[in-house]
Amino acid sequence: MAFKDLVEYLVTSLADHPREVVLTEREEDDTVILELKISTEDLGRIIGKNGNTINAIRTVIQTAASSTKKKVKLDVLS
Repeated sequence: MAFKDLVEYLVTSLADHPREVVLTEREEDDTVILELKISTEDLGRIIGKNGNTINAIRTVIQTAASSTKKKVKLDVLS
């Protein structure tokens, strides 16, 4: 499963407006950069209290990336 697919699955599962989830992926050297755009109404739900939810998502994708020897960075864009 690609990193983009994994993040898209997790975020759309949590979002109230899953059709507004836009995820772009680009690669720089050994780093995969994922940029997430979501509805402003879902922003609090995805970030979570004290950033706990977004940090959990980042932990999941970093764990998945550890076997590929790549780094994955997830940015939430407003």
